[in-house]
Amino acid sequence: MSRRINRVATVSVHTSPLDQPGTGDAGGMNVYIVEVAKRLAARGVEVDVFTRATSRDLPPVAELAPGVLVRHVVAGPFEELDKTELPRHLCGFTSGVLRAEASHEPGHYDLLHTHYWLSGQAGWAAKKRWGVPLVHSMHTMAKVKNAALADGDRPEPPERVLGEELVVSSSDQLIANTAEEARELVELYGADPKRVARVNPGVDLSVFRPESPLLARGTGLLPHRTGPARRRLGLPRDAYVLLFVGRIQPLKAPDVLLRAAARMLADDPSLRPRLVVAVVGGPSGSGRSRPEGLQALAAELGIADVVRFEPPSPQAVLADWYRAADVTVVPSHSESFGLVAVESQACGTPVVAARVGGLRTAVADGESGILVSGHDPADYAAVLRRLHAEPGLHARLARGAVRRAQGFGWDATVDRLLEVYTGAMSLPAVRLAPPTLTSRLTAEVTA
Repeated sequence: MSRRINRVATVSVHTSPLDQPGTGDAGGMNVYIVEVAKRLAARGVEVDVFTRATSRDLPPVAELAPGVLVRHVVAGPFEELDKTELPRHLCGFTSGVLRAEASHEPGHYDLLHTHYWLSGQAGWAAKKRWGVPLVHSMHTMAKVKNAALADGDRPEPPERVLGEELVVSSSDQLIANTAEEARELVELYGADPKRVARVNPGVDLSVFRPESPLLARGTGLLPHRTGPARRRLGLPRDAYVLLFVGRIQPLKAPDVLLRAAARMLADDPSLRPRLVVAVVGGPSGSGRSRPEGLQALAAELGIADVVRFEPPSPQAVLADWYRAADVTVVPSHSESFGLVAVESQACGTPVVAARVGGLRTAVADGESGILVSGHDPADYAAVLRRLHAEPGLHARLARGAVRRAQGFGWDATVDRLLEVYTGAMSLPAVRLAPPTLTSRLTAEVTA
């Protein structure tokens, strides 16, 4: 008989679930952790989320939701650090996590779920001390990212590759967002296929939903987007609105959208009075070195007058942006899933996305959006012009977008996660990595 899961320790070293997604290192992973934790707690599973304290003003423990606590672990300076600086503080972070558990009776946590490779380093140490299963979600992988680097982006360092290999070899279960990610874990990292579980991330369908009841029912043509969302955001009634949502960094390729927009205006100058390109997000990763770089590019391309830059937004406002847009563009060089694409589709807005990674799962090509091979702005411009010129096609994709998103609710994600958790608790424990590998990693990250 399987044991009941009462309490889960979730580890997210480099970004807190309390951070606003869309800037810094906060993104889809933050949304994932928050939504899963809240729904686990609603089912009677308490969740403690361990994250690094970035301010001395943060309380040691904060309640995210009933049954969900965020534990701020002091490790390194009280400030945001680049992810490349965090490995040297992992020992301090891990010690803080272990001390928190030691203040309780043995067996306080039934299971560990770590997110991103840095958290996995703390996870395998806690797994050994606590004698509980380790479940790990990669979210992104160095070998995958390095194979699809954008211009101006830095390759992931060797110590990350080594750290990911260690986590893969030490985890009792690995969570893959898509079948493609599962394949990459097996082929690139040597993961045991029997210990890789596919669990699609979700979307909050109560927040991200169409503005039009007609569209929500999947019937009729999409009415012209002149509703409340556009009025609230101050967008013209007759605008053709192209939307980018996410962290501004070369990996996410917002420059592709700007260059595509410039191409559209060069081909059809009459579109300029109606075109609006909205960019919602903040600098992240290597994009922090040039925080105004995208604005400078818009000026260089001669389209600054049609581009509107907006800061990262809470979910309710973000849903308005999706509803107000005609098309959401996701031209990323690499995506483990593509949460933005699913959120947009849930609001009835078709997606034009790169044919990479998890976007091939998130978007049904030709049914809920259009996938583009490569990152040539001319190819994106051609698709966006076609959607503008063919309202019937746009309406069909909008209806398909709503249908596609219905299969990605967070409740289904949590159902599947609980199955994986229960399975991990019944499997023979994975032996931890050999000392030679552990010692090598320690030497790398503390050098």
